[in-house]
Amino acid sequence: MRLSNGNLIIQTVDFFTPVVDDPYQFGQIAAANALSDIYAMGGEPLFALNIVGFPINDLPKKVLTEILQGGADKADEAGIPIVGGHSVDDKEPKYGLVVTGEIQKDKIWKNSGARIGDALVLTKPLGTGIIATAIKKGKASLDSVELAIRSMATLNKSSANGLLNYNVNAVTDVTGFGLLGHLKEMCENSGVSSEINFQDLEFLDSAVELAMSGIIPGGTKRNLKSLNEVVVFSKGLSKTEELLSADAQTSGGLLISMPIKDAKSYIEQMDGKPKVIGHITGKRPYIIKVN
Repeated sequence: MRLSNGNLIIQTVDFFTPVVDDPYQFGQIAAANALSDIYAMGGEPLFALNIVGFPINDLPKKVLTEILQGGADKADEAGIPIVGGHSVDDKEPKYGLVVTGEIQKDKIWKNSGARIGDALVLTKPLGTGIIATAIKKGKASLDSVELAIRSMATLNKSSANGLLNYNVNAVTDVTGFGLLGHLKEMCENSGVSSEINFQDLEFLDSAVELAMSGIIPGGTKRNLKSLNEVVVFSKGLSKTEELLSADAQTSGGLLISMPIKDAKSYIEQMDGKPKVIGHITGKRPYIIKVN
């Protein structure tokens, strides 16, 4: 929505049911996830509204207070206020934000515009879907839970701010459709194909072991099935590795298509945390090849 000064107002909404047991941490994760779309567009968040579903007669009000505090603290970290919101009595807790931001029209990042030869950079490790499922089944170690929560609750703010001095051709955040689902959308919108190197994908500790033991989210399985006609996997990859590359993420990192030279400099600036995971190619019969 264009403002009178020529800048654009951008807005996003996201909310979901708990992915961890701790209500405060759930609030943080849900808020970070909702803010992510603003950062993925290169925008600056301005303020947010709470969206809440809560079984007010079945759970202590303290639980709701902790959820909202987690969201408020994460919004404070983003430098914005939560100015209100809306709640309903619901059988299952749900929480998220409507986030409003601002950006200059000529500086907006889109999930289109990827160019042949671009490096594909991912700013967070994968595997949150698998670990969240392991948490529900009581199979996740304390260390893996801590690392997953830390990753999901981390804002994409610094990753986005670090890109401002570089040439960026396309950006998206990686959430429920997984790495491959969001890359597919980027490639389709850009009229290109891509190649991913599985060995260059970084996974959270224990995610691979949990997947090998059969702990795979339903969303991850649906992701892989939906990509059947557009993704080609190397014959050397196992079914589990295919599923790992399609894992449904919560509050995942940014996926960036950018010139190789800029990618190397950006990664160095960010202390090596982002990773080059593949590259953009010309249009081919497949959209994504995973080697």
